[in-house]
Amino acid sequence: MAQTAQRPAPARSRPERTVEAEASSPSFFFNGHAPRRRALVVVLSALFGFALTVVWSAEFVDRTIGDTVADSLLGHPAKGTPIAGGLAGIVFALATGVAGTFTACNIAVFSALAPLAGGHASSRRGRMAAALRPLGRLVLGAVAVAAAYGMIVAMAGQGMPQFGQEQGGGFSARLIQAMVVYGLIGLVMTYFGLAALGVVRDPLAKTSESAPAAPLYLMGGLLGAFLVGRPFPLFRQLFRYTADSHDAFFGAPAFALQTLGNLAVMSVLFLLVTGFFGERLHRWTTARPSRASALMAAAFIAAGVFMILYWDVRILARLDLIWYPMAPWAA
Repeated sequence: MAQTAQRPAPARSRPERTVEAEASSPSFFFNGHAPRRRALVVVLSALFGFALTVVWSAEFVDRTIGDTVADSLLGHPAKGTPIAGGLAGIVFALATGVAGTFTACNIAVFSALAPLAGGHASSRRGRMAAALRPLGRLVLGAVAVAAAYGMIVAMAGQGMPQFGQEQGGGFSARLIQAMVVYGLIGLVMTYFGLAALGVVRDPLAKTSESAPAAPLYLMGGLLGAFLVGRPFPLFRQLFRYTADSHDAFFGAPAFALQTLGNLAVMSVLFLLVTGFFGERLHRWTTARPSRASALMAAAFIAAGVFMILYWDVRILARLDLIWYPMAPWAA
């Protein structure tokens, strides 16, 4: 009797690549499922961040949009009118915060909110309500850092670097501070993006086990730290008034309100996206968990690369120290 030939067992479909053993256990930034084409995610995200620096026009965003919005909210020219007292300063802080929503530093808000998108609540209102808690923690972290910086500015007065004289080559203490602060924030965001892919370890993995909300407060703190280096002209006006007042009880709420203004529009947009598209996004990511990793990584890497190139490399080009490609309207 002829021996029956055994057919090889059918090859099983290759599961999504999991890199728990390679990088870290699942955590807030890394869900345990890495995309198969991690390198492609990194390259495309970095290219998007780079392309954004090429076309971004600070002149249009700061003056055409920022000044117009601030003037409309205040009812008078924001730059040409001195701040007349504490109450006027509070109103100025909130109005200019909203006006500065789309400045170059605030582009990173999109990456900070990306991990919070999606939800499985059955109703639109339920998804929006569920998103309020993590969003509130993010905002609280940002406000805490901004308020602390406002107190420091009020107490230090004109001893802050922003009052330093311009150095050779067009550099000033204010510009150097912006380059350092935003460069560091960009590096942190890029690292978080790589952690979301499982390429590097999530530094907050153990902390997240005991304090799950810690990453949200940290990301909020990064957003609040934007004020530390922000060169936005309308913010400098508030900064100088705060420093001259030496009133920490004004500086803390004023800086906190400007940060709230910065986040207000983004927060509303985030809640609307969560309400209208959250269920669809939730189904899309749960069908293949690696999609959530790719989405979070792409948001952080794109924002991180943008911050580094825009605030460090492109500034050198604006000072005619190096060449950097810029669109005609952005030069």
